[in-house]
Amino acid sequence: MGKLDGKVALITGGSDGIGLATAQHFVAEGAYVFITGRRKELLDAAVKKIGKKNVTAIQSDASKLDQIDKVYEIIKKEKGKLDILFANAAIVGNVPLALITEKHFDDIFNVNVKGVLFTVQKALPILNDGASIILNA
Repeated sequence: MGKLDGKVALITGGSDGIGLATAQHFVAEGAYVFITGRRKELLDAAVKKIGKKNVTAIQSDASKLDQIDKVYEIIKKEKGKLDILFANAAIVGNVPLALITEKHFDDIFNVNVKGVLFTVQKALPILNDGASIILNA
């Protein structure tokens, strides 16, 4: 028996990096995991790497509220609850300070701040008592 048997998790930004590694670990420990990401090809590769068992990939942009809503509609329909939320989706702006534009700023803050806040807020109705929220900023 795994430490996460019977648990349902959402990992935003789960198609690569820390999110993918966490998804692999959670599935290995018995959780059913939903992963999100903006790029379908990365999501498909992640599902293949995880093993296609106990994982659902949802293409979604964490900066768009209607897409966050879609993620929770799918989770609610398929599992009815959420035990673990790992808000991991983020983008890095590797631009020298003197070259940062308003668009760079907006893109980064829309995913890394707005996206995290509304990802957590919109999860509240389906989070079980005692659920875990992990913020990876």
